[in-house]
Amino acid sequence: MSYRVLIADDHPPTRAGVRGALESSGMFDVCAEGATAPAAVEAALLHKPDVALLDIHMPGSGITAAHEIANALPDTAIVMLTVSRDDEDLFAALRAGARGYLLKDIDPDRLANALSGVLAGEAALPRGLVARVIDEFRTRDSSHRREGVLAKLTDREWQVLKAMQQGKSTAEMAAEMFVSAVTIRTHVSAILRKLHVSDREAAVRLAAEKRQVV
Repeated sequence: MSYRVLIADDHPPTRAGVRGALESSGMFDVCAEGATAPAAVEAALLHKPDVALLDIHMPGSGITAAHEIANALPDTAIVMLTVSRDDEDLFAALRAGARGYLLKDIDPDRLANALSGVLAGEAALPRGLVARVIDEFRTRDSSHRREGVLAKLTDREWQVLKAMQQGKSTAEMAAEMFVSAVTIRTHVSAILRKLHVSDREAAVRLAAEKRQVV
């Protein structure tokens, strides 16, 4: 038995490479292709594929396409295929209904097995991003235990504060969270303002005093 897959990506060579990898596996037939989010949604509604393999940053937004396809075709497994390691893209895709999030540097020989796993109910996430998902849930759980002034912090600000407690530099935090150093400094500024302290060391001391330690 072969599964029908829709490939949506605005880069023709990428679509050709993915098509070749999937069809050579003998497990998948490519029933449609698209280069934009609207085209992906239209093709999905027409062909009702078993899998919709979507690029996140194609014109019109792969996230938008994922949301629309998930709502209209709940039996279609949505998997993002992207170069983005940004955790915000990852969580946006999962919220939109994606069942998998694969990076474009995946070994072509592993792509068909990854999609088969999704159809069997398995998660398809790179190991590094699995850790980010776990950390996100741990961060959200910790938010329920925050008290007083620390309750004002957002989940991301709390994550930055925990990294500060661990002595990590701006560059280290940026690399770990897949954001820019400017973004980290913006979060730090927000933390200092909300905690009414003047520097990072004071913020860490306040968290320790409140027993909000890592």
